[in-house]
Amino acid sequence: MVSRVERTPLAAWWWTIDRFSLLALGAIMLGGIVLSLAASPPVAARLGLDGFYFVHRHLLFLAPAIAVMLAVSFLSPRQIRRLALVVFIISMALVVVTLFVGAEVKGARRWIVLAGVNIQPSEFLKPSFVVLSAWLFAESARKPDMPATTFSLMLLLGAVGVLVLQPDFGQTMLIALVWGALFFMAGMRLVWVAGLGGAAVLGLFAAYTTIPHVARRIKRFLDPASGDTFQVDAAVESFFRGGWFGQGPGEGTVKRILPDSHADFVFAVAAEEFGIVLCLILVLLFAFIVLRALGKAMRNEDPFSRFSIAGLAILFGAQSAINMAVNLALIPAKGMTLPFISYGGSSMISLAYGMGMLLAFTRERPRAALLQAPPRHPGTAGVPPPDGRAAPSGSAF
Repeated sequence: MVSRVERTPLAAWWWTIDRFSLLALGAIMLGGIVLSLAASPPVAARLGLDGFYFVHRHLLFLAPAIAVMLAVSFLSPRQIRRLALVVFIISMALVVVTLFVGAEVKGARRWIVLAGVNIQPSEFLKPSFVVLSAWLFAESARKPDMPATTFSLMLLLGAVGVLVLQPDFGQTMLIALVWGALFFMAGMRLVWVAGLGGAAVLGLFAAYTTIPHVARRIKRFLDPASGDTFQVDAAVESFFRGGWFGQGPGEGTVKRILPDSHADFVFAVAAEEFGIVLCLILVLLFAFIVLRALGKAMRNEDPFSRFSIAGLAILFGAQSAINMAVNLALIPAKGMTLPFISYGGSSMISLAYGMGMLLAFTRERPRAALLQAPPRHPGTAGVPPPDGRAAPSGSAF
């Protein structure tokens, strides 16, 4: 055990980290390994690969993901802010490059090969975008004369612009949703609510009228007879077949007929083989992480940390909800992974990066140490001023 009296970075991390959220994330990752073993072998067999090819790859991606999450959770808010800026710039540049040199898959260019590894840069764009937007909204609240909200809107338009060009409307809607939630937390006026809502409706209508595959998905959702709904129908049927406790590990059939049973539709495999009970446990784990983070955000006095925690929690929860809703045919199909459970290296590592930032922001820190401010007197680093008031957070980037 790590003693409370130790002054090492590891001891400070262990006694300040949110261990309950860390445990919940570990449980989800463990569930991802089990479901990878259940869902991926038939997919590998159809592709002529070794039966455990995707299982090995899942474990291969999980190791650096855990390392990234833990390493980022050691950082201070200021360090996270600077890291988010670097990752955002690199991700934006790679997304732009992908538009020209990325492989086209199903009419979209989202992947680029770097050093022999397929990377989806937009996955890393999301958490960095959230943290930068949170900082701008925090600065806007702290300095009303600073045009931080305008800069945040420009940031949104830039991110949305490159994602639409891919096109990737699932990710576009996700970051727009999180940005709108942060804007609302920052004190959005009703006129802005109406304006942004109208812009979202117009954007969706434009996508429906100009992009064929978006129109097909919406039409299939509204009128199943208008197109092929095999994958969604099979996913929904798996919930009925599994019942409360499932048919047993290895006894499911949906994984043998769905091409994306190890990725977008792994939740359906979980329902058929392990039952609705396991699905509810997964839902509770995701909900626990999100609600616990939002509760910590409400109690946090630093605007930047508060907005960042809320934004990262909403991003994590919304992505989880979208994947589950697609499996239940509640919304049109989207290529959105179930965090730490679906197969996908870029998704897993970017989610670990985002959760690492969430764990870092929710650590119990003295107010004076939030941005690693220099000590007031020798030997008093991290100690509040004598009068008990919180030290100012500072605005230096």
